[in-house]
Amino acid sequence: MNDTFLRACRGEKVDYTPIWIMRQAGRYLPEYQAVRAKADFLTLCKTPELAAEVTMQPVDILGVDAAILFSDILIPLEPMGMRLRFLEKKGPRLSKPVRKMKDIEALRTIEPKKDVPFVLDTIKILRKRLRKKVPLIGFSGAPFTLATYMIEGGSSKNFLETKKMMFSAPEVFHALMQKITETTISYLRAQIKAGAQAVQIFDSWAGALAPDDYREFSLPYVKETIENLKSHDVPIIYFVNNCGGLLELARSSGADVIGIDWRVDIGKAITRIGKETAIQGNLDPLALFSDDTTLKTKVKDILKKGSRAKGHIFNLGHGILPQTPPEKAKTLVKLVHELSS
Repeated sequence: MNDTFLRACRGEKVDYTPIWIMRQAGRYLPEYQAVRAKADFLTLCKTPELAAEVTMQPVDILGVDAAILFSDILIPLEPMGMRLRFLEKKGPRLSKPVRKMKDIEALRTIEPKKDVPFVLDTIKILRKRLRKKVPLIGFSGAPFTLATYMIEGGSSKNFLETKKMMFSAPEVFHALMQKITETTISYLRAQIKAGAQAVQIFDSWAGALAPDDYREFSLPYVKETIENLKSHDVPIIYFVNNCGGLLELARSSGADVIGIDWRVDIGKAITRIGKETAIQGNLDPLALFSDDTTLKTKVKDILKKGSRAKGHIFNLGHGILPQTPPEKAKTLVKLVHELSS
């Protein structure tokens, strides 16, 4: 098996910089669209054979150095007690948003084997198919990011209801965060036991917080999650979107790798997080619409700066866009491998 990705996560010597792409199993690939035509998104997530098939596609098509489980960060929220729907071109919707203590008391922490067996079955299928190929990454949303969806009822631009709860009823917010954290820990533990060889925690909306609020309302729960996973001895990646103002705090999370978005210079980010933690990132997803010469220049710059880190995993600064030409994704992987060898 090609374990370059795992070695880079641990800061070990590698022959080249490994690369995988957030949302690499997705709508930009015609092969994914063909599978997606058979089922709606939620059914695809819950059907192990189909989820495994689309997880494998970028490994075989692009030649990336890691596979990431095809699923969604909101999957654990259904068995917690919320109705989840994905509306075409509108995104996720959660019924009866959580706003009061009684709403939180009605939620339950999940039992992964009973509540999300399809996720664990998908991982088991993938480990067999990936045995001689690349490692498998499992994942979850970070507690704060999951809380925003539960409170807002979907995605949000300003997180009005979330911040209203944080600032006017902090005891209610902390009660919700604790329940989500317990679920997140059990969910990721189950993925690791099923065969995930690394896990990523997505804090997609942490960048909406001021540093002091992040320190109080988000970071303690990320730390608790990571501390409870450390005994499993798999690399833990913590991706913080819009992380420029939070890097030093994110570094204290205990993660093995800090994933950064494209809004921060990776060289400066390495200086700020230090040499004890590996880094992942951070090409702007829209750079994949540039010509090959421009793309090569951008990749070379990130690789040069990333070489100063304890370990560097090349990735986009956020998920690949559906409109991206697949050939550009292939070119990116080829450039990273060739320029870093």
